[in-house]
Amino acid sequence: MPLYEHVFLARQDVTAQQVEALTEQYKAVLQGLGGEVTKTEYWGVKPLAYRIKKNRKAHYTLLNIDAPASAVAELERQQGISEDILRVLTLKVEELEEGPSAMLQRRDRDDRDDRPRGGRDGERGGFRREGGDRGPRRDDRGPRRDEQGAE
Repeated sequence: MPLYEHVFLARQDVTAQQVEALTEQYKAVLQGLGGEVTKTEYWGVKPLAYRIKKNRKAHYTLLNIDAPASAVAELERQQGISEDILRVLTLKVEELEEGPSAMLQRRDRDDRDDRPRGGRDGERGGFRREGGDRGPRRDDRGPRRDEQGAE
């Protein structure tokens, strides 16, 4: 059977328990049509790049699916009908990713990120703000030195 990665976004005012209930409902739909969900990841509430149906944030959930195309089409149809689902994205993949996805790995890295910040001399970002790389300053009194001999 084909393999899919499926991400759906649920409204921000839905609780996490309701999102889990929706996930279980969609798993049952896939299993009833001969498919299987191999991995489920709840990524939490994240801000959207732009408003979708008056929502600024959404609950993100990933499903790794091993199912026939007709089962995935029915899943997307049911999610399109639901008022709680803002967007869906289904990608057909060659193989399913084992272990945590990149989103969960990033969250784990952010959680344990306790190394000291800053670069040289404890400055933020590691840059010195002395203006040494700007080039010659232009005076209000006239043209630059390199522009004077151009006549």
